Amino acid sequence: MTERFDPAQADTRWQAAWDEAQCFKADDTSTKPRSYVLEMFPYPSGRIHIGHVRNYTMGDVLARYKRMRGHEVLHPMGWDAFGMPAENAAMEKGVHPGGWTRDNIANMKAQLKRLGFALDWSRELATCEPEYYGHEQALFLDMYAHGLVYRKESAVNWDPVDMTVLANEQVIDGRGWRSGALVEKRKLNQWFLKITDFADELLEGLGSLDKWPEKVRTMQENWIGKSQGLQFRFDLSDGGNVEVYSTRPDTIFGASFVAVAADHPIAQGVAKDSAEAQDFIAECKRGGTTAAELETAEKLGFDTGITAKHPFTGAELPVFIANFVLMDYGTGAVMAVPGHDQRDFEFATKYELPILRVVAAKAEDADAPFAGEAEAGDGVLVHSDFLNGMSVAEAKAEVIRRAQDGGWGEGKTVWRLRDWGISRQRYWGTPIPFIHCEVCGVVPVPKKHLPVTLPEDVDFQTPGNPLERHPTWKHVDCPQCGHAARRETDTLDTFADSSWYFLRFASQPGDKPFDKEAIAKWLPVEQYIGGIEHAILHLLYARFWTRALARIGLVDVKEPFASLFTQGMVTHEVYSRKEGGRDVYFAPSEITRTADGATLKADGSTIEVGKVIKMSKSKKNVVDPDEIVATYGADAIRWFMLSDSPPERDLPWSEAGIEGCARFVQRLWRLFAQFDASAEGEDKALDRKLHQTIAAVAEDIEALGFNKAVARIYELTGAIEKAKPSASRSTAIRELLLLIAPMMPHLAEEAYASFGKGLVAEALWPEVDPALLVEDEVTIAVQVKGKLRDTLTVAKGASKEDLEALALASEKVQRAIDGAEIRKVIVVPDRLVNIVA
Repeated sequence: MTERFDPAQADTRWQAAWDEAQCFKADDTSTKPRSYVLEMFPYPSGRIHIGHVRNYTMGDVLARYKRMRGHEVLHPMGWDAFGMPAENAAMEKGVHPGGWTRDNIANMKAQLKRLGFALDWSRELATCEPEYYGHEQALFLDMYAHGLVYRKESAVNWDPVDMTVLANEQVIDGRGWRSGALVEKRKLNQWFLKITDFADELLEGLGSLDKWPEKVRTMQENWIGKSQGLQFRFDLSDGGNVEVYSTRPDTIFGASFVAVAADHPIAQGVAKDSAEAQDFIAECKRGGTTAAELETAEKLGFDTGITAKHPFTGAELPVFIANFVLMDYGTGAVMAVPGHDQRDFEFATKYELPILRVVAAKAEDADAPFAGEAEAGDGVLVHSDFLNGMSVAEAKAEVIRRAQDGGWGEGKTVWRLRDWGISRQRYWGTPIPFIHCEVCGVVPVPKKHLPVTLPEDVDFQTPGNPLERHPTWKHVDCPQCGHAARRETDTLDTFADSSWYFLRFASQPGDKPFDKEAIAKWLPVEQYIGGIEHAILHLLYARFWTRALARIGLVDVKEPFASLFTQGMVTHEVYSRKEGGRDVYFAPSEITRTADGATLKADGSTIEVGKVIKMSKSKKNVVDPDEIVATYGADAIRWFMLSDSPPERDLPWSEAGIEGCARFVQRLWRLFAQFDASAEGEDKALDRKLHQTIAAVAEDIEALGFNKAVARIYELTGAIEKAKPSASRSTAIRELLLLIAPMMPHLAEEAYASFGKGLVAEALWPEVDPALLVEDEVTIAVQVKGKLRDTLTVAKGASKEDLEALALASEKVQRAIDGAEIRKVIVVPDRLVNIVA
């Protein structure tokens, strides 16, 4: 072995050896136990970032470990390749989205390969390729045939400059996230998936996901949002009525107004005779529709002049058109209770409407003032007539009972979850496989004509959807009657692409999306790893898609991911200075860090050191993995990703940390060079330490407790270094090499080769001797008058008499006694001997 480990040489050599031997190619015919390890696949933005490295390192260690335990492992990689960033690049740089995306994939794939991940590249897929999205179109048609897809007119966020529908999350302060134009509400025919048909299933299924983080399950439960309440009617002063739904019918005596959405029939009726109402409705349509925006936007209303009659008190409540009520939620009208709903509170405060307390922590707090905000908590009913003194649950039940008996309302279960609006007016997505015919209506594309591929000759210089204005692509004959017709020009939401990719990884026949029997062998994914930011939509849609495919008989599995792990982010300090009144940020590579602060390498000027936050391009506090690999090698960066921080917590990046990891790589290399197959002699304590470590590291990796495994490997390394030469020591060196193989595979291969073996990537995990896991020796503390004077290493379970004799025979103890009379000897078996003299 050379004096130093050279990662630049070793990394390339062993990565080529793994590829040549096809070490990581999963065998569908294998009879071994199966493990499917998967990290959420990346969007091909152009560069792998450190967050990716942490995510994929964790999955890679588990996949390599499972392989060493004799499992057939599926550990694939692909690309979530459709989406708006590619279209943005087409508009800004004058390139085709496909070329931009595929170039990025090539770059990022090369980066991943340099890190030595044990990936089955034979199953690589990109969602933007027809051989993937053509099968997605087939699945969409299957769902349509089973009544799970429909088309209806729906209110959307419309960007009048980009001429496209925007998701709620793309509307910022009422403006398009990219164009900055004021967003309008429009009615468009949109495609929907019936996710609400699965609301109960998706909610109940969370109970079986005991290997998911509790936080994620709670987030999904809240998003699905099952609630029980009262749907009832207010009689109106104009002779009509308005239906509302409330999850808190117990607060009905606190109602002080009724609010309706801008596109509610009442609002539309008022607007026919009021230009002022028309203007207000137009203003509402320019607002956002996300929960966050509704919470933070100023609450605005228009008094319709109509009143609603309270069903119990007979009071006349004013009816407002309000910008915080949406037609798509509930009935499009709400009973407003300002004292116990924050949005109602803000509205009532602005328009000087009554704010009544009808729920208090205890009855004597009935007249307590509000502290500037609504109180939505539990308590007892006050100022509520026949409900006074009841609990919230009792009051809900009583109001529902009286409403049903009186015929003006009924108890009802509702869901926050809405059907998945899946249409997008953009080019770079999966074409929706339908044709519009004036004779036949909406007709599915015959499966034999799939995939419906995207045209290559598209123009991005004009705003809007290039498919809509393409001169030939959308013009097609109807497959039923043969008359001239047009293709659907909407494409699928990219969440559809990531809702079934894990199935395609497991089975890739050419003539269908996947083979049902192959799916049954690999699914559910044993371990899924990804960021908490995907806790709701991606994971919920993937769960829905799998259940939908199960319902129509295409798969037998219902939950796609048996175990979920959400890793923490990699963080870094922010470096900046003021220039022209604004903050200018600098990358870590541009900075010289000192004990007193930081300076800019270019000119030596002082730079402000900011907080440690998530790495982001905008703040430039990113570290390029390629630079780290080039400087320290792949194993050092992998080891750093696993060290120190628990994997579910954020990991602060530090130059000192990565340098320390690189030093440990060399320390291990020097230790491996000391392997001596001819060494003789036994070191029982080291044997025990080795086998305890093997067992503990295995448990840690299984539990994704990588930082604990790292700590144990450090500890074992120190024990081996201190041990005298022996057969036990050489065995420990060899087994230590196997322990670090999933984490530092290149170093392990290089050392393994010097031992005359094959590939460590094909080696088995060290066997544990159960007998060595049990401590048969203990350390006994020997005290004289309560002060520690010596320690004894003795057989576990030694008798009190033997322990007393050994303690009294100690020279250190005799010196401490110094001839004094021994009055008592206290012995605690396996722990201590205390001599009182």
